[in-house]
Amino acid sequence: LEQHASRRGISIKVETNGQSGVKNALTAEDIAGATGIIVAADKYVPMNRFKGKPVVIVKVADGINKADQLLDEASAARHPSTRAKRWGSCRRSGGGRKRRPESYKHLMNGVSHMLPFVIGGGILIAWPSCSIWSCRYRPVRFQHSPGRLLQERGGLAFSFMMPMLAGFIAASIADRPGLLAGFVAGAMASAGGSGFFGALVGGFAAGYLILALKKALSFLPESLENLKPILLYPVLGLMIMGALMVVLINPVMGAVNHWVNDGLTAMSGGSKVLLGLVLGGMMSIDFGGPLNKAAYVFGTASLAGADGQAVSSPFMASVMIGGMVPPLAIAVACRLFPKKFTEQERNSSVTNFVMGLSFITEGAIPFAAEDPSRVIPACAIGSAVAGALSMVFGCTIPAPHGGIFVFGVVHNWPMYLVALAVGTAVGAVLLGVLKKNRE
Repeated sequence: LEQHASRRGISIKVETNGQSGVKNALTAEDIAGATGIIVAADKYVPMNRFKGKPVVIVKVADGINKADQLLDEASAARHPSTRAKRWGSCRRSGGGRKRRPESYKHLMNGVSHMLPFVIGGGILIAWPSCSIWSCRYRPVRFQHSPGRLLQERGGLAFSFMMPMLAGFIAASIADRPGLLAGFVAGAMASAGGSGFFGALVGGFAAGYLILALKKALSFLPESLENLKPILLYPVLGLMIMGALMVVLINPVMGAVNHWVNDGLTAMSGGSKVLLGLVLGGMMSIDFGGPLNKAAYVFGTASLAGADGQAVSSPFMASVMIGGMVPPLAIAVACRLFPKKFTEQERNSSVTNFVMGLSFITEGAIPFAAEDPSRVIPACAIGSAVAGALSMVFGCTIPAPHGGIFVFGVVHNWPMYLVALAVGTAVGAVLLGVLKKNRE
């Protein structure tokens, strides 16, 4: 959006809201002086601040693929096309575009808040078991050894995985009143054996339960409005959600959780390699979109065993390496085949190299947006090869993020590096073959 606006002489300010939080935030003066607002997001965005302004709301990919069209719509707007009736609501505008289901936004809100606990906890649990640490601080079994203390702290952080997932799914649906019911649902899922799937279903159930309570209690007088979020929603939500978890969600989703874990445990040989191939390829088809996130959520779920304890997962290993390949393959291709890329693209190769090593797949998005028919197949094949090789070599990882920085806790990390190198080489060579020379 910034690049296209600059070329067209349009003044623009872009507020970003990623894993690190809001950056370059829009001020009241910025909003008041704007001709129009573009909201390109797949997550929660506070909308009340834009009331009275023309707003174009689209999925995040349109901010990359349809920048000129969005700038035209926002610049030509004269009347408000979106007014948020509820804090945090997102109404789509712009010629009946296909909208992404709200459930996707709610799920991503839960996953994004859950990740720091899974990453930090998983690494601390696994770190004492890696070869360098174990050689220096054996034995870990001593009560006050550094390794034992790290494992205890990591286990404590990891235990918040399910409550955070369910709590922030519910909060995305019902705002702050849904947080308590969601947290309780996640904690009961963890303790009751339904695990990730129980927390997932429990989070959605808690959010819609609170919405139902808001509607059911709407007849109460205005004088009791402040009492609802402090007393009525927490007490009633806790009672009903607790009963739902015990009677329905935990038994059903517990059976599903054990069935899935047993199935994954029983997989061997060709079936595991095929799943690694599919997971790796999915990470490179839409670079942060629904297919990418589906594979990533599957890998994250596999980090929690049937008993809710952290495990080192081969499926997460395939997912992570599949997500690392696209930026790395593009960076290598920029060096090996410079005529296939513009000067600006070649200058970004170092950035893509760093992003790839850090498991930030989104570094490939500008290249894929510019030439999707060639970049996406090349990267997807390279990622699929890397994911399959990770399975062949028996690599596992206990953390859902970190890239090269968590390779120390990867089981069989030397061959994991080999799988990454081979997948990157395959993707880079295919880019060199498929792409045409650029001026």
